[in-house]
Amino acid sequence: MQADAVFYAKEEMLPQVTKDRSLLQLMQTAMLPRLLSPVVAMPDMHEGYGIPVGGIMVGDGLVSAGCVGMDINCGVRLLTTGLEYDPKIFSREVLLELVLILERAIPIGLGGEYTSEHSHLALDKIVFDGVKHLASAGYATDEDIEHTEEEGRITGAAVIALSDRALKRARLQLGTLGSGNHFMELERVSHIFEPEIAKTFGLHENQLCFMIHSGSRALGHQTCLDYVGKFFPKEHEWGIEVPNRELASLPVETKEGADYLSAMHGAINFAFANRQMMTHKFRSMFTGFMKSKGIAADVRLVYDVAHNSAKWEMHRDKRVLVHRKGATRALPAGHPDNPKQFARTGHPAFVPGNMATGSYVLVGTPEAVKTYYSVNHGAGRAMSRTEAKQTISKQEFEKEMGEVVYNKPFRVISDEAPAAYKDLDLVIRTLEEAGITKRVARLVPLAVIKGD
Repeated sequence: MQADAVFYAKEEMLPQVTKDRSLLQLMQTAMLPRLLSPVVAMPDMHEGYGIPVGGIMVGDGLVSAGCVGMDINCGVRLLTTGLEYDPKIFSREVLLELVLILERAIPIGLGGEYTSEHSHLALDKIVFDGVKHLASAGYATDEDIEHTEEEGRITGAAVIALSDRALKRARLQLGTLGSGNHFMELERVSHIFEPEIAKTFGLHENQLCFMIHSGSRALGHQTCLDYVGKFFPKEHEWGIEVPNRELASLPVETKEGADYLSAMHGAINFAFANRQMMTHKFRSMFTGFMKSKGIAADVRLVYDVAHNSAKWEMHRDKRVLVHRKGATRALPAGHPDNPKQFARTGHPAFVPGNMATGSYVLVGTPEAVKTYYSVNHGAGRAMSRTEAKQTISKQEFEKEMGEVVYNKPFRVISDEAPAAYKDLDLVIRTLEEAGITKRVARLVPLAVIKGD
């Protein structure tokens, strides 16, 4: 191997990682040239495309489309509503009504698209300017921009680097959820661990919140396929041999490498805009719904952070390309790249668990330098989708879900059942005990919307 490989895990988690190819993928990634050592895997690691999900690879002049993955800038944002959770107001019937209204407002699922709703927005400007273009059209506030990683726009994007096939469905998918593990969720804050940090984040106990998990949809998927296809035949010209085609990599100074960075940055901007458009839809729908009941809501963005990206960052005084595949950036207090409002705390990092257990809000510590200022992005899968569909019963699913409202029948979302995921608390404790993260808040689900 060209670099060491480090996997953060507790002993009781080790049998699970032998069930798939994730350890092999981690070692294969460490065989790439021009890397910083080590290649790192988070405790939610499971088999992915090329590098395992939960992997961090840092290129010293090397870029890999597979190490970013198919869903470029898949990420999570958390919104507060200005309301407390009151079970009398948010009864099961009301939650079901909200779910139905949200499903009508925001297309979901693999084929979730609009027809022509956003045709007045210029796709090339969305790719280039991200959330800032939406702000100019009235779909985002200044605070939304300030509370989004990179202010919702990463520089260096170029629409010309994206294929026609990648762009074809992008406009129709702006403001849509997607499928798989993507979700929208009404939650309440059940516990605060760090009151002062939580106060800076605008969080308190029993607060009603809304979480969005989505990415760049077909635009990112096709961009990954396009550039893996371009990278692989060129590798021999640079003396690069990879053990797995999905890890196809090139120096950043090549035309293909530079073009991928421009295309990937465009997909990053589209994904930021995608989550922002969903925020606009939710803000409009939810405030109108609550107003009809005589209640004033105030929907505000806590933060939006990506977990599939490659970004130029400084690491130990060296400018490097940090690839995060299913890993969330978590800059600690005092880091110069923090948004100014989080300079003294570090910015929020969000770690969803499953449909029943909810999510954590974390913050990184100075020790996170060991993981290139990265934390896990979720609990991680304990079962493949096929295994989950074959082994989890409807009775088990309904027992685990309890009183949580959900929008799809069991047969459609059985592969997303709580039992298909690892123990979130165990995953969180792994990095916490390593001194890399601190828990700030816990959120528990009230209603979950999944694609099919």
